[in-house]
Amino acid sequence: MVLLCAAVSYQILQQQLIAYNGRDSRLAAAVGTDFKGKLSLILYLAAIVLAFVRPWLAITLYVAVALLWLVPDRRIESLVKR
Repeated sequence: MVLLCAAVSYQILQQQLIAYNGRDSRLAAAVGTDFKGKLSLILYLAAIVLAFVRPWLAITLYVAVALLWLVPDRRIESLVKR
């Protein structure tokens, strides 16, 4: 639940920053569809449900999300450098 709440908070912060800066801002262009963020939310929800049925599968999903974010996301860095 803590990881899910952190992911939801991140999504809210990101949407508020984009709304403040505008849909045409560099941040909005860098974030794009935010596939990794949305996938993380879905995997966290699935892991919570699976924790009651197959705990080992829930742990696998948590590790998968951690590995997903281990790969650096350079979208924002590349736009700031330009």
